[in-house]
Parts: sequence; C-alpha cells; structure tokens
Amino acid sequence: MSKLWDDLKHNMKDWSNAAIEKAEEVSKVAVAKTEELTKISKIKLEIHQLQRDRHKELEALGRLAYKQAKDTNMVNFTGNAEFFSHIEKIDTITENIQAKTSEIERIKTEYNIQEEEVSETAEVEPETVEKTTPE
Repeated sequence: MSKLWDDLKHNMKDWSNAAIEKAEEVSKVAVAKTEELTKISKIKLEIHQLQRDRHKELEALGRLAYKQAKDTNMVNFTGNAEFFSHIEKIDTITENIQAKTSEIERIKTEYNIQEEEVSETAEVEPETVEKTTPE
C-alpha cells in the first residue's frame, strides 16, 4: 500500500510540475501578444492623429482656394507658395499614415497576430473628406 501511495505522490508531483510549466508557457505567450497588441493600438492612435492633421490641412487648403476664387477671382495657383505648402504637408502626412499602416501589418505578420485579435482594439477607419461650407 505504501508503494502505491509513493507512486501516486510521485505522479502527482510530475503532473503538477508539467501543469506549472504549461501555465508559464501560456502566460509568456499571452504577455508577448498583449505587448504587440499594445504596440498596434499605439500606432493606430498615431494614425488617428495624423488623419486629424491631414483633415485640418485639407480644410486650410479648401479655405485658401475658396478665398482666392472669391476675393481675387483667381483659381490658378501656379507659383502660390502657400497652396503648395499645404499640398506638401498633405502628401507627407498621407505617406506617414501609409508607413504606420505598413508597420501594423509587419507586426501582425511577425508575431502571427490574427485580424480578429486586432479588431478587438479600436479600429481606425480611413478618413473621408466631408463637404463643408466655408466660414
């Protein structure tokens, strides 16, 4: 009987050690995925801010075009530094948004993160330019 009891105690120790090792493995994977999802969420927040900046630049460009057309009856922007400054800023911001989106895709691929896991975090939708009336 004591041999049976000793074997049972030994097996229980082995099983509990295996369970502890498996739990440690699972928790390490969970921590790693959480870190990567946090990185993705941070990048999405940066994308959202860039989209807001781009929207402001588009509004400023629209106001400039409206003002030029209305006040001076001029719609030719050749040589207009302010006009091209807005265009350059919009293009730079758009490139930054594309780079951030690519970075998210790289992280998802590198760490084998499924879209469902990412979609649980706040999703950043592509911004659309709304039609507004000038002030």
